[in-house]
Amino acid sequence: MRVLGMIMAGGKGERLFPLTKERSKPAVPFGGKYRLIDFVLSNFVNSGIFSSYILVQYLSQSLIEYLRTSWATKGISRDHFLTVVPPQMRLGEIWYRGTADAIRQNISLINDFDPDLVVIFGADHIYRMDISRMIDFHIQKKADVTVAANVVPLKEASAFGVMATDDNNRIISFEEKPLKPQAIPGRPDKAYASMGNYIFDKNVLLKILQQKYCDVPSLDFGKNILPVILKQYRTFAYDFAGHKLKGLKPYEEQGYWRDVGTIEAYWQANMDMLGPTPKIDLNNPYWPINTSVHNTPPTSYMGGTLENSMLSNGCVIHPNTIIKNSVLASNVVVMPGAVIEDSIIMDSCTIGKGSHIKKAIIDRFNIIPENSSIGIDKEHDSQNYFIDPSGIVVIPRGRTKFL
Repeated sequence: MRVLGMIMAGGKGERLFPLTKERSKPAVPFGGKYRLIDFVLSNFVNSGIFSSYILVQYLSQSLIEYLRTSWATKGISRDHFLTVVPPQMRLGEIWYRGTADAIRQNISLINDFDPDLVVIFGADHIYRMDISRMIDFHIQKKADVTVAANVVPLKEASAFGVMATDDNNRIISFEEKPLKPQAIPGRPDKAYASMGNYIFDKNVLLKILQQKYCDVPSLDFGKNILPVILKQYRTFAYDFAGHKLKGLKPYEEQGYWRDVGTIEAYWQANMDMLGPTPKIDLNNPYWPINTSVHNTPPTSYMGGTLENSMLSNGCVIHPNTIIKNSVLASNVVVMPGAVIEDSIIMDSCTIGKGSHIKKAIIDRFNIIPENSSIGIDKEHDSQNYFIDPSGIVVIPRGRTKFL
């Protein structure tokens, strides 16, 4: 079975501003040592998919540099590759205008590789998935199209593409972001939501993109294609909620999947990794999340209170500090007397002596002066920092002479 991966990594991530002020959403750091794109790339590699194109667009240079320095882009054969593809503008001087349009503009890549299946996934969600099981399901059902589906609360379903299925998991209706989502039969408070991840038979995908209903400038799989192909093509929902990942610990949330499209959701997903029974535990040798290798020394801990937190390599924690419920990335220096609570501190930040930081996200390369107060006084914060509607204070990326 010849499989080609197409990874959609061009998102603006406007709701993640200011974390996306200078980078695309898939390049946003996560969990102390990762980028968002590491999750889909690791899922592909761990699933045995080694031929992938990454379609980039907005503020892509940070992502391109990260991939160049952190991921092997050339394998042991011509069919093992990880290739970044900017908009080729084959249909005119236009950017990608939707998920399906991005594929439409790169049909030549599909024709040249000539796969049996095209696996089209997004690049900015937090989850772990053995895609080979979804492929097996696709083959078993003799499907033309398979959509990864997750179970979400009905009250949140209007943010997704919502589908209804028959007893055989064949999709009988699909509606993108409905005002009144349809509940799962027998589960009135739950809905079947599309994860934005698809498997297409190659020939079916090419036929679909040539249909008249695709003769629109902005073309999206969820909005324009899936709702109209259900009768003509065998389209099935793969139940990710029932997906059992090897090495999953009993306390973890089965089918963990988060769209970290807002500051609050991003912050919460980081917090989900903390505690003795985290909702997602990345310490899984059967399903590693690969990322860049930081050439940094071990963390130096000189004293203070460290509680329910994650520290990456190269951190320097001075005495008389308090760090609680927080995620610290590499090379973070916490000076004496500083307090950090419920916060995310990214690479190469220095937290000044006597500073107090609470429920904040501090992007890379920031130096927080001595005795600073962040997240404590709302009026003070509103005059000095960016405050998300959720109340989380966000300090954008600082400046550095390093890449």
